[in-house]
Amino acid sequence: MSALLEVRDLVKTFGTGEAATRVLRGLSLRLETGEMAALLGPSGSGKSTLLTILGTLMKPTSGRHVMLGEDLIAADDRALTEFRNAHIGFVFQFHNLLPDFTALENVIFPTAVREGRETAPARARGRDLLARMGLAERINFPATSLSGGQKQRVAVARALMNSPELVLADEPTGNLDRVSAMQVMELITQINQEEGTTFLISTHDDKIASLCRRQIVVGDGMVTG
Repeated sequence: MSALLEVRDLVKTFGTGEAATRVLRGLSLRLETGEMAALLGPSGSGKSTLLTILGTLMKPTSGRHVMLGEDLIAADDRALTEFRNAHIGFVFQFHNLLPDFTALENVIFPTAVREGRETAPARARGRDLLARMGLAERINFPATSLSGGQKQRVAVARALMNSPELVLADEPTGNLDRVSAMQVMELITQINQEEGTTFLISTHDDKIASLCRRQIVVGDGMVTG
């Protein structure tokens, strides 16, 4: 496997002066192409801040962040937006679906934003992804009519819509019952194995972590294991 991304000596400080809080303290991490890794650590350890930086939604105070050979520290906001849309997908604990949209409309939304409109190829890919998620019969259902597990599967499909190299998942099963959580993880594992998509999954659930081939432990703003 080759390196998909690498961060070196990441520091992130919020606030200034006596109110300054250093959340990341020189964190370094390398992810290989096709990895499926769990991100572990107690609340307040810096996991969410790290995911936000890796997703190019926030820049570190200092350090190095390279993905696919691109220096993302030097990139401006427009370049980061384009890079994020093309190469990174997100799955959140709270699925963040648009309630007035159907399952299909939610899935194709990232591509519609990029293209400026819905297209036939996007709708075809959206239907295919939802079918792979076991939601072929729910494609035209509004998000409000879906169960929690179904909504999260829609969220996974949406994250995959633009064929990203990296998917960042922040507690993606945190609000699901055990059966639904395992269904979501089975789908993530399948996508990882079949398409080589890299997944970094933040979780407090040891069972979810055990399904990942690598466990990365963060503590006090640094990788500790």
